[in-house]
Amino acid sequence: MTNPLVSYPCDPDTPTSHLPFSPSVVVGDLIFVSGQASVDDKGQIISDSFEGEFRRSVENLRKVLVSAGSDLAHVVQTRNYVRDAEDVALYNQLYREYFPDPKPARTTITNCLPPSLRYEIEAVAVRKL
Repeated sequence: MTNPLVSYPCDPDTPTSHLPFSPSVVVGDLIFVSGQASVDDKGQIISDSFEGEFRRSVENLRKVLVSAGSDLAHVVQTRNYVRDAEDVALYNQLYREYFPDPKPARTTITNCLPPSLRYEIEAVAVRKL
């Protein structure tokens, strides 16, 4: 049974995964974005420096948000996963580039990802009016 208030936007530019989840779920004006990592458009992990993985992950988040009718400026909350605690200073520096004031609510967890990933981000955003 489908719910007319819930949608699952996905366009050709939206990163996909072979894992069982939707890139985003829209409920009313809220957009819930699944974790975005340093992957290509087929969901294959692209290993890189922390900065490279961070930028690719946030750009993937941006693509998912655009397909759902939003953008990074409309993010209200993020959950961030940083594999190595020594990358937190760089993470904070890069985060400020993508999320200027006023910043969204944020949670950061370290020492939590598998060796194949350095960073992952999930978000809640609102649709652009």
